[in-house]
Amino acid sequence: MQPTATVLVYSDDSNTREQVRLATGRRPAPDVPLVEFVECATPDAVLRELDRGGIDVCVLDGEAVPMGGMGLCRQIKDEVFDCPPVLLLMGRPQDAWLATWSRAESAVTLPVEPVEFAAALASLLRSRAALNA
Repeated sequence: MQPTATVLVYSDDSNTREQVRLATGRRPAPDVPLVEFVECATPDAVLRELDRGGIDVCVLDGEAVPMGGMGLCRQIKDEVFDCPPVLLLMGRPQDAWLATWSRAESAVTLPVEPVEFAAALASLLRSRAALNA
C-alpha cells in the first residue's frame, strides 16, 4: 500500500475546492505521496479536523466568507500545536503581505493555476515529510 498525505481544503466555494482537487490530481509531484482530501466549508469544520489530527497540509482560501483563510491561518498558527504548513489562496498578488502577516508558508493567486499550485503543494508536502522523518 502506498503512503498517503492528507490535505485539508477550506473554502466556502465548492468551485474553489474543486480547482484545488483538479490541480493536485492523485499527487502533485512524483516524489510525494498520493493525496487524500478533507474538505471544509466553515472555519469551525477546519478547527474540528485539525483537532482530530492527521492533516499534513492546509490549503486555505483567502477569499472565503465569513472568515477568510488569512485570518483563519493566523488563528490556527496561534492555537494548533504542531500546526501543519499552510498554502494560502489569494485573490490578488498584491495581497502577498497579508499572506506573510498570516504566517502561511506559501501562497498562490486565484484562480488556481495547476502547475504553480501543484509545485507549491508538493514543496510543503516534502517539508512536512522531512520534519516527520
